[in-house]
Amino acid sequence: MFKTRITEMFGIEYPIIGGAMMHLALDGYAAAVSEAGGLGVLASANYKEMGPFRDALKRVKAKTDKPFAVNLNFFPALNQIDNNLYLDVMIEEGVKIVESSGHKAPEELIGRIKGAGMKLIHKCVGVRYAKKAESIGVDAITVVGYENGGATGQLDITTLCLVPRVVDNVRLPVIGGGGVADGRGLAAVLALGAEGVIVGTPLLLAEETPLHPSIKQKLCEASELDTRLVLRSLGNTHRVWKNETSDKVAELEAAGKGLEDLLPLISGMIVKEKFQQASDGGLLACGQGIGLCREVRPMREIIQDLARQAEDCMQRLNRLLPRLPGAGQITH
Repeated sequence: MFKTRITEMFGIEYPIIGGAMMHLALDGYAAAVSEAGGLGVLASANYKEMGPFRDALKRVKAKTDKPFAVNLNFFPALNQIDNNLYLDVMIEEGVKIVESSGHKAPEELIGRIKGAGMKLIHKCVGVRYAKKAESIGVDAITVVGYENGGATGQLDITTLCLVPRVVDNVRLPVIGGGGVADGRGLAAVLALGAEGVIVGTPLLLAEETPLHPSIKQKLCEASELDTRLVLRSLGNTHRVWKNETSDKVAELEAAGKGLEDLLPLISGMIVKEKFQQASDGGLLACGQGIGLCREVRPMREIIQDLARQAEDCMQRLNRLLPRLPGAGQITH
């Protein structure tokens, strides 16, 4: 059994958090991660009106009685919705865990979140931002390295370097990620001092993730070379699957084109539609760990295999230690 400050704080079996992937982290996805023993996250930005958002929360609660979180998105958007509106609904529906992500810590909402008795995880990309989040009273910090699928920030620091730096500079429990696609990655992130891991790329292949089956099959054949960085010219760098759409985006950026020229390829509605079609998948967030993902399976199998393989790794490391009197062993 895994026992960390993250599992105890959120009441989950495994220290595994499902990434809040735009257009994919819907109610079925979030509930499946939680039912499997991790912490499922519903992405609020998927819902542009509060009625459908409330309905999604109700569906999650109908599908699982286990803890889940809701992501509040603080990244720039063309049609930004006031996160206070989402928070109103979350409080009314009894949501207990909030994840925030974006270019800043949610200082303007921390009072409401804490006042409602919610736990807050803030996701950021570096030591300075983690320390700022700690200073305003968040309960846990998530950091993801350069290998990560989706938003990578501008710092380009790998998981291996970033996670221990943040662990050494904050007192809060840290959730690490970026390139984690199997239990070996989970064990490695825990060894770096984190107390939980965030995963997204391996969950693209879960049966419950609302991505077209033909796209999932193509992802099964992808390697660690099949991702690329885009949108750096807009100050919003993302790692995505290397396909026709992302190639075209990269070409336009290299030619100095701006947001107006990029919108026909990157706008939310276009991306959402391509996720549901037998197409190239559009602009699909995907980490370098995709090369380790080879099979479409139920969410429960993916999550539980992550945990089981991590335990095997730790036991193998224990066997490498000399059996000296009083020598300790790696535990979890």
